[in-house]
Amino acid sequence: MAAKWIEKLKVKWGIASNWDFVMIMLAFSLAGMMISVCRPPIFHLLGISDETNFWIKALVYIPLIPPIYQVFLLVWGTLLGQFDFFWEKEKRLGRFLKQFLLRALNVRS
Repeated sequence: MAAKWIEKLKVKWGIASNWDFVMIMLAFSLAGMMISVCRPPIFHLLGISDETNFWIKALVYIPLIPPIYQVFLLVWGTLLGQFDFFWEKEKRLGRFLKQFLLRALNVRS
């Protein structure tokens, strides 16, 4: 069962070897762990505490943390020999966000 979804992802991502798949999954995991370690000190520097309203935390988290996660993905991907894979993902994400923002600005104009 598990091998089926792994093979589907390998095909979707254009990955040939199981080793590359493992390194990519490891990069995703390590980037996520780094965010969970870095978020508290970042929030502390910004003066956000446990008592801060949830909505303020969310408004700070959403624009700040995902870009940091993307940087961590590139760093870990590079260290694990998967820079090309993650760089292509970053370029796609950048094109998507650019189109999204352009559409949003055109609707409001």
